[in-house]
Amino acid sequence: QVQLTESGGGSVEAGGSLRLSCRASAHIWSSYCMGWFRQAPGKEREAVAQIYTGDARLYADSVKGRFTISQDSTKDTLFLQMNSLTPEDTAVYYCAAGPERRGMGDSCQGIWGQGTQVTVSS
Repeated sequence: QVQLTESGGGSVEAGGSLRLSCRASAHIWSSYCMGWFRQAPGKEREAVAQIYTGDARLYADSVKGRFTISQDSTKDTLFLQMNSLTPEDTAVYYCAAGPERRGMGDSCQGIWGQGTQVTVSS
């Protein structure tokens, strides 16, 4: 069973940046996409950014232009560069991998990391 391990979370002031990393314990199937999700207190988990086979990338409207998803050359490590952070970005961020499906909400799920906390203060 592949395990995903996130790192890079922390506390930052509004306007700051953080870079999250997610390392897979084994090679992720080439047909799987990988993505970042987040869940804020009292809210449902939402898809933030996903990278698909063929290197297509999708972003939630709330993070477009501020967040960038990328992978290393082996595709076993996933990154999320987060710039211009706001308090609304405060959440537990999860890395995930899974089959590509119709829509961000259903894609790249099945294998989950343990999550990393991101806290943005005003």
